[in-house]
This record gives sequence, C-alpha cells and structure tokens, in this order.
Amino acid sequence: MAAGTLSSKTLTQSYLDRIARVDDAGPMLNAVIELNPAAIAEAEARDAERAAGHVRGSLHGIPVLVKDNIDVAGLVNSAGSLAMATHRPAKDAFLIAQLREAGAVILGKTNLSEWANFRSTRSSSGWSSRGGQTRNPYALDRNPCGSSSGTGAAIAASLGAIGVGTETDGSIICPASVNGLVGLKPTVGLVSRSGIIPISISQDTAGPMGRTVSDVALLLNAMAVVDDADPAGPTSLGHRPSDYTAFLVSDALRGKRIGVLRQAMGYHPDVDAVMASAIDVVRKAGAEVIDVKIATYNQWNDPEFEVLLYEFKDGLNAYLTSSGAPVASLEALMAWNTAHSGEAMPLFGQEIFAQAQAKGPLTDAAYHKARDDARRLAGKDGLLAAMDQLTLDAVIAPSMSPAWTTDHVLGDHFVGAGYGVAAVAGTPSLTVPAGDVAGLPVGVTWMGRAWSEADLISFAYTFERATQARRAPRFKSRGGR
Repeated sequence: MAAGTLSSKTLTQSYLDRIARVDDAGPMLNAVIELNPAAIAEAEARDAERAAGHVRGSLHGIPVLVKDNIDVAGLVNSAGSLAMATHRPAKDAFLIAQLREAGAVILGKTNLSEWANFRSTRSSSGWSSRGGQTRNPYALDRNPCGSSSGTGAAIAASLGAIGVGTETDGSIICPASVNGLVGLKPTVGLVSRSGIIPISISQDTAGPMGRTVSDVALLLNAMAVVDDADPAGPTSLGHRPSDYTAFLVSDALRGKRIGVLRQAMGYHPDVDAVMASAIDVVRKAGAEVIDVKIATYNQWNDPEFEVLLYEFKDGLNAYLTSSGAPVASLEALMAWNTAHSGEAMPLFGQEIFAQAQAKGPLTDAAYHKARDDARRLAGKDGLLAAMDQLTLDAVIAPSMSPAWTTDHVLGDHFVGAGYGVAAVAGTPSLTVPAGDVAGLPVGVTWMGRAWSEADLISFAYTFERATQARRAPRFKSRGGR
C-alpha cells in the first residue's frame, strides 16, 4: 500500500471474493455470518486518505472480521441467536470505534457458538441458530471450537486479514489453537467490553486472532485503549506500552524462567509429544524450564460457574435493555426460544439459561463468595502463587487437544486444555501453533501475570520464529487417523 502497488479497495474485494469461493461455496466453512455492505466504500475512503498523505497507522485499509457478539453500527449483533436476528445497534462498540480510528476496514461479522456457548451443556461449538455450523478448515468434519469459532476458521482460511474474538474461558485460545492461529486473551480491562454482548463482567474480554504473532501485536495496538465506561478499564492505566510490535524480538527467551504446567498434560500422548518438542525449543532458545504445580488446580471450576450464572443474567439483561434489542430480558429470550423451539433449539436446549435465570441479584452473598473464591483460587493462590514461588517469567501448557469430530447428537468432546487458570484469574494468555496431531493443529499457551501481554508477545514471537510450526489448512473432507 505504501508503494502504491496495492489498494485497500483491491485487498478488500479480494477477501470478499475469497469468502464467496471458500465460505459460501467450495469447502463451505460457514464462518462469516454477515458481510458489511459498506466495506468497499470504507476501503475507498481509506485509499483516498492515503492518497492525500493521511495514514492512520499500520492497520490503515486492512480488512478485519469481527465476532457476532460485538456491536457494529449498521450490522446485526445477534450472538448467533435467531431471537436477535433483527437487532442492529445504533452505534459501534468502543473497540470497533478504535479500529475505525486506526483505519481498519470492517469486512463483516463471524459466526460463533450461540450465546458464546453459554446456553446448553450439550451444545456443539461453532453452531448457532442464525448461522448454522461452522467447520474447521483443516478437516471439514472437525469442530472449530468456540465460542470465537467463525473468527478462528475464517482467519485460518484467509477470509480476512485478521479477526477479533472474545473470551470468557477459552473462547479465543481454543478456536485459535485448533485452527492453527495465534490468539491473545488480554488481561481483563486492557480491551473495552462496552458494546459486547456479555457473559461475565469478571472474566470477559475481546482479543486479537491472527496467523502470526506480528499480526496479533498490530491489532492489539488498536484495541488496547482505556475505556472509562468499562468498570475494569481504568485499571489498565499505565500498563499499556506505546507499541506492542516493539516486543517482536527473536531472542526474548534467553535467560528467562519458564514454568511447564504438567497438570494440564497427560490426556493424549501425541499432544504430550508436541509439548515435549515445544519444551526443547524453549530450552534451546536459552530459557530455563521448570516444572510447576498449582496447588489449587481446578478448584476454581465450581465457583467460576456460579459467578458466570449470576453475571450472565445481570449483564445480559442490562445489554438487552440498553441496546434496544428485540427481546428485553433473559426471561423473554427463553420464552422466545420455547415458542420457536423448532428453529431455535433443534439440537440442544437452554438449561444453562434456566440456571442463570434462577439466580438472584449481584448483591447476593453467595455471588460475592463465589466471585472472591474463583479469583483467589485461580489467581493469588493459583497461577500467581506458583509463578512467585519459582520466580517464573511465564507458564506454558498445551492449549487444547486437536479438534474433535463435530457431533450434533452428543455435543462437544473436550479432552483437555491448559488455558483455564488464566481465564479465571483474569490474567493474559496467548496461544501459538506448536505442531500437529494427524494434520490437526496443536498450540502452546503462554500465561503470565496481569498486564504482561508485551512479555508474552515477545516469548511467543521467539517461539514462532524457532518452530515455524503453522501450516495453512488444506480443507480435507475428513481429518485424523
């Protein structure tokens, strides 16, 4: 673009053409749920600015795909739900406004696990009543994980330059890992949640998903802006470097102490083999590798779920009311789903909704205890205690098992994952491709203390350069042995 050999309009049209070839036809990934009809006009405007000598930054004219739980003015924001299929927010979410200010072109919205996978215990990740089932581009019978399923599949298949996902617990890391991507879940508060359909005010965050660590760092630059309207936003003041790309260095691991969370291993020998190779790479890069044991491992699971039930009801009701959504409450949403069950619930029900609806207000003592217990067990007494005891710079674990076969009868088949402790602690995590099992990508997750995104980016970049593990998807009809 700087040389004048490529325009944003040409690039944007190329992605639109590829979406038509790969997502709507060909492999039919079903990853993009809606295109922005103004995308070409936005690209032309960015080209005109560049011609006039006004370049907003590294994202100027770059097409970005956005998960369909984030408000984009003029587009539907549905969380994948048919009940929300007519919901067009009047204004952009805070983070979308920042992307536009940085010059990005909003290409469209991506499918997701409906309601960010917080509707049923028998759900299929990547399925929504509005968007259908998204498929994994590495093996079309395999699952893309979720809830940022469409973003993961779309960016892996090069349907957009880069994408935005959201996470409460694994919804960036899991789809990034099984789709061979880099995905960053920031510290809660670094990226605004205003204008995002919520699950948990304690754990929710948006984050970048891309094909390289460099791409993720570039997008984080535009996303990490303090939002005073976000209750956690002011906590990020003073914790954001001026440029995350300054940390893209190839020797960042030299002299560092990296913990290995073996409690998150042992569920699949081939995943363990990928992890063993990753540990060798970390050692050869000059780091000292130390086994780490979290004394409270997984003790946070029950209080975390209690927190999510309470906060989902409270946060969703507030979002639906303030945004003028077609359903005004969780109770009304459940009634709509029941009345339209053939379309809205053909595969699984809404038992998690029912559990959340039964909860009281956030003033309940039970909520406060669960919130404090979950954060302490995962954070102060969990990940942070282990890191402090061993003076660690980061902790690594296998991100996720390889993608499972999509199953609309029994639902998802989670085998194991290593990202949960950082999600509940509210601290950052970053997955980067590390290898594959039978052609299915496997990632390694890097976890650190609050606001350590720059360190994790530098470690992951060093690892990425040393391994060059990512392979482009081949859209096989079936995957695995």
